[in-house]
Amino acid sequence: MVVAVDRGRWTCVLHGDPEHRVTAMRARELGRTPVVVGDRVGLVGDLSGATDALARIVRVTERCSVLRRTADDTDPYERVVVANAEQLLVVASLADPPPRTGLIDRCLVAAYAGGLEPVLCLTKGDLAAPDALIERYAALDLPVLVTRPEEPPDGLRRRLATRVSALVGHSGVGKSTLVNRLVPDAARATAEVSAVGKGRHTSASVVALALPRGGWVIDTPGIRSFGLAHVSVDDVVSAFGDLAEAIGDCPRGCTHLGPPPDPECALDGLKGAAGRRALSVRHLIVALTETG
Repeated sequence: MVVAVDRGRWTCVLHGDPEHRVTAMRARELGRTPVVVGDRVGLVGDLSGATDALARIVRVTERCSVLRRTADDTDPYERVVVANAEQLLVVASLADPPPRTGLIDRCLVAAYAGGLEPVLCLTKGDLAAPDALIERYAALDLPVLVTRPEEPPDGLRRRLATRVSALVGHSGVGKSTLVNRLVPDAARATAEVSAVGKGRHTSASVVALALPRGGWVIDTPGIRSFGLAHVSVDDVVSAFGDLAEAIGDCPRGCTHLGPPPDPECALDGLKGAAGRRALSVRHLIVALTETG
């Protein structure tokens, strides 16, 4: 598993053992095949992990999930941020800074489109109540965790244990604080996996850290925007089985936003929990179609 990438070198762990680290380069036959944190790869060469030992990555296995983003909504180049994560922890603070629901929506869209289970983690629960945000996403059946500085993040630890989880959030929401609480030696670990980069600031790159109870947390740099040029509206709706079935009755070219501009959108006819879910998904579609 790739746990760090820096300047043409990939740090990998063998057989999930965080203590057995191997530095590798990409084999020439892979060409420009992207290799990112979370990828499962095949290695040949010196696998001892000794200082100055160097292996070669000769194969990248098929990914089960992909977190992608683009620089903005007009950028045709999509960047794979993390591969094979089971869940995406979207970290937002309840205050200082206030939550940015547009960015949260976009991160949720990226999770649904990439095959990751999204989880909303609300930090700084001592500064503001979480009720409004919880209500906003209630119809999506989205797991929500609230953390407070005076309480140990036990619920979060249970949620992450034995799983591979990626974290995203904009600067200042307390993501680094969470990582340091989850992985007591995070500072030492990030220094070790980035050592080949000769001191590059670790918050500027993606890194996977082993959790004490098993599993991995993949920390990503703080983001200001999340481009979604690679995602279509149907990618979002199709993440929900009942809604995916309903839009089969939509007219061709329907944007699923309802009247106007789609007076015959099949989502309008849904009732109960499905109807409430359709309304929440429309919020995500608006976030997808707006520049951000």
